[in-house]
Amino acid sequence: MASIFTRIVQGEIPCYKIAENENFLAFLDVNPLVKGHTLVIPKQEQDYLFDLEDDSFVGLHLFAKDVAVQLKKHIACKRIGVAVIGLEVPHAHIHLIPLNEMDDMNFNRKKLSLSPEELTTIADELKMF
Repeated sequence: MASIFTRIVQGEIPCYKIAENENFLAFLDVNPLVKGHTLVIPKQEQDYLFDLEDDSFVGLHLFAKDVAVQLKKHIACKRIGVAVIGLEVPHAHIHLIPLNEMDDMNFNRKKLSLSPEELTTIADELKMF
């Protein structure tokens, strides 16, 4: 069965897209820790990040770097944090999280509840294509 991220890649489920190329996709997390929390994924479904072929692994991280630079330009923050947890969705992904304090990256904290309009506005500010 296809993961929710594969279904997003295939267009079955909409997302708040920020960047895309032939191999990778970046979109807003709909249950963000902070404004601008972004997920970066390979389009090819692979459950575990470290099972990716070397070229995909490196490409994913270079793509994430470009997205992080864009986030930093448009979201007021000190840094962009990077997290790879990989337990919640069986599809390799990287979390890019704008940080102003350490607790901004605490996955146990209550998530923000943003409206579709707010998510659309954020995505439009961040779009790289």
